[in-house]
Amino acid sequence: MLIANRGEIAIRVIRACHELGIRTVAVYSEADRSALHVKMADEAFCIGPAASVQSYLNIPNIMSTAEMLGVDAIHPGYGFLAENPRFAEIVTDHKIAFVGPPARAIEAMGNKSAARAFMQKAGVHVVPGSQGVVTGERQALDVARATGYPLIIKAAAGGGGRGMRVVHTAQDLAAALQTAQQESEAAFGDGQVYIEKYVSEPRHIEVQILADRYGGLVHLGARDCSIQRRHQKLLEESPPPRLRERTLYAMARVAVRAAQLIGYVNAGTVEFLVDAQENYYFMEMNTRIQVEHPVTEAVTGLDLVKEQIRVAAGERLIVTQRDIEFRGHAIECRINAEDPRHDFRPSPGLVSRFQLPGGPGVRVDTHCFSGYTIPPYYDSLVAKVIAWGRDRDEAMTRMHRALAEFEIGGIRTTIPFHLKVLDNAFFRRGEVYTNFVQRRIDPDRL
Repeated sequence: MLIANRGEIAIRVIRACHELGIRTVAVYSEADRSALHVKMADEAFCIGPAASVQSYLNIPNIMSTAEMLGVDAIHPGYGFLAENPRFAEIVTDHKIAFVGPPARAIEAMGNKSAARAFMQKAGVHVVPGSQGVVTGERQALDVARATGYPLIIKAAAGGGGRGMRVVHTAQDLAAALQTAQQESEAAFGDGQVYIEKYVSEPRHIEVQILADRYGGLVHLGARDCSIQRRHQKLLEESPPPRLRERTLYAMARVAVRAAQLIGYVNAGTVEFLVDAQENYYFMEMNTRIQVEHPVTEAVTGLDLVKEQIRVAAGERLIVTQRDIEFRGHAIECRINAEDPRHDFRPSPGLVSRFQLPGGPGVRVDTHCFSGYTIPPYYDSLVAKVIAWGRDRDEAMTRMHRALAEFEIGGIRTTIPFHLKVLDNAFFRRGEVYTNFVQRRIDPDRL
């Protein structure tokens, strides 16, 4: 199997492959020549310079490597080419298994505006907003009059907080529209945007699904991803605190229905916004493995990456819905090479010391090591710390202990930020929402 990615997710896939007896091929940029995924794979090949567009996004170079080696499968990880329907189609056309959903499913859900329209036709509640993409100021004003302010402009082709702008008044609309379009074009090569009503203090809840090509389809519970900064997730947990069981069950049913409607295969996530009254609205579907998948693995005992690989190999799911049991509570903290005291400024550089936490209920997924130089070209994720407990209190206690043990020298990280979140009384009560960081965390006191 060729892993068309880097960092901790490449290592995560390599480990799953080795446990399944599958030989692995790593690809890397010139900046990643000494990276851990290169050392851990059975074979490794350079596919281009440091810039992503010349390496990890370079489809011809990746495919020529795959063809030269005669690989059986390609795993795209997350980010880069993971949700590129053209890449999935090319892989399949070359008689190589793509470890992910079919290209048609990626395309159906990849354009967020089209996905909204599809779900509306299927009777799924979506956040009120535009019927399709918005191209000009006059059209945007018409949508704003119908939905009311505040509203949010979103990139149709992507996610991760890029191409997003919250608008509170008509006077700000034109400039926000233009900025969102420019950001979307720069980030995704597609300047199309759409508009939604901005839900005040919502929670970001997502449901993990898993499907095989024989009609087997299960949900693996929900995750709360409300702790965010600029629409980038920072901390996730499962199950979501302070949500009624009937709300979680209803969202899981909608997620399963959505996957059935598009003939989904492999791992995917259906994401919702949930307001204070527990009204929930479809937001988008991510057609790949998620960064936060370990919290679901912790509470279900399933290895999602192994299941991805088995499904791609043509096997049936090893579980039915009746087989799935949810046990305890799990929290994941994303440790980034950023300085939270200075507006989360990136902090690449040489890692002079790297001592991992451990003990019962603690897992760390990372590609970092002492002596490794974090390059400035890619995502700033250094590690993911996952803590499991019999209940949320134990999970929080273990996470706090693990973060206190974690020593990273030479760079700034977000560990102080996460410790501040864990100590926050509102967080400890489960009172979270997507603007929690802005409202509850004082950067001057980190």
